[in-house]
Amino acid sequence: MASFTLEYWLDNNWYVGKLRELPNCFSQGESLQELEENIKDVYSMLLEDEMPLPANVKTKILQLAA
Repeated sequence: MASFTLEYWLDNNWYVGKLRELPNCFSQGESLQELEENIKDVYSMLLEDEMPLPANVKTKILQLAA
């Protein structure tokens, strides 16, 4: 199980939020509880869509200016 930071705000009476660690994971809800349920659904869909990496994948740390 992983932990993420939910950043959320009110926008025209809707709770809108995203996971800080996964910037493409956005959702909304009429309540904070509904937003949390919806963001969990989006996270699950992102995991399902993730393509498996080939066995020969390498990684490298890049430093980028903010």
